[in-house]
Order: sequence, then structure tokens, then C-alpha cells
Amino acid sequence: MNELATLINGFTTLMVTMDPPGMVPIFLALTVGMTQAQRRSVAVRGTLITFGLLLAFALFGDDILNALGISMSAFRIAGGILLFWIGVEMIFEKRQERKEKTTETAITKDKIANLAAFPLAMPLIAGPGTISATILLGSSMETALDKLALVLMIAIACLVVFVAMLMAGLIDKVLGETGRNILTRILGMMLTALAVQFVIDGVKTALPA
Repeated sequence: MNELATLINGFTTLMVTMDPPGMVPIFLALTVGMTQAQRRSVAVRGTLITFGLLLAFALFGDDILNALGISMSAFRIAGGILLFWIGVEMIFEKRQERKEKTTETAITKDKIANLAAFPLAMPLIAGPGTISATILLGSSMETALDKLALVLMIAIACLVVFVAMLMAGLIDKVLGETGRNILTRILGMMLTALAVQFVIDGVKTALPA
């Protein structure tokens, strides 16, 4: 039961940090003027790059931290604070504004040549919050079966974002600006609660019983 709860919380965290509803207007802005086939190509490449990045951090995140001399307790607290900050940004509509500024800069400098890799995959989908959450989740999965479940969870989360990008036009029309704002705030509240739990768990493991 605990493992199932961990998987559910983990998937929820990934969904919130990836923010599929928030990606819809950004993806539309990035791919303005493109044909449906071109948009699909960008979505496929961006999703695959995102999956590869998150998979690497999920499987080798602990090794990276150990090489840098960072304890998992410290990273769990820092990651929780970062996720809390992102959640607050989502509640007060600051995250969307920052994403749009990143998008505008990328379009100006790169002329959309490497759009799928930057800024779509990194940092819009696999941003600092998503990477932090992935490392935290990977550290809590000890057995091979748990690791396999985590890989599947990441794949499903990436698939959800991919479908959202493919259906960007339809979703944008259905939700509208009001619907996107409401959904983003709800996801932000969920993320702040999960972030506080990360900090609590980190403090518990860092301090002696």
C-alpha cells in the first residue's frame, strides 16, 4: 500500500511540475506558423529528449549527488523548497510569465532551429522542478521492480505531455484562459503540499531520532 501511495504521489508530482495545461499555450506560441506535421515532429522530438533526461536523473541521480558530496536529506529539503516555490508561482501566475519570457528569448536567438531540445524539452518540460522531483523519486525506489515502475511512470507522464501538445489547439479552445488559470492554481496547491512533505521527510532523515 505504501509503495502504491509513493507511486501515486510521484506521478502527481511529475504531472504538476511538467504542467501539461500550462504547456499548451507555450507550445502554440513556439510553433506558430508551423504545419500540423511540423508541430507533431517537434512534439515527438521534445518528448523523447525529455524522457531521456528524466530517465538518466531517475537512475543515476543518487550517483551524481554522491559524487558531489551532497546527502539525499539535503537534496530532499532543497528539492522540496524548490518545488514549493514553483507551486507558489503557479498559484500566483508567475511561472507562466517566466516560461513565456524563456520562450520569447529562444525564438529570437535560435530561430526555432533546435526548438525541440531548447527550450521545449529543457527547461520548459524537464525544468529544475521536474528534475529535482525525479531524483527524489528515484532515491525512494530501491528494488529493481520499483525502478521499473518509476521508468513506466516517467514514460506515462511524458506521454500525457505529448498528447497535450498534439491536442494543443483543441485544449486551448476548450479550457480557455479562465479554465487554464483555475487548473494551474489547483495543480499549484497540490504541488506546495507535496513539497512540504518532501521537506518534512528530509528533516526527519537528517536529524537524529
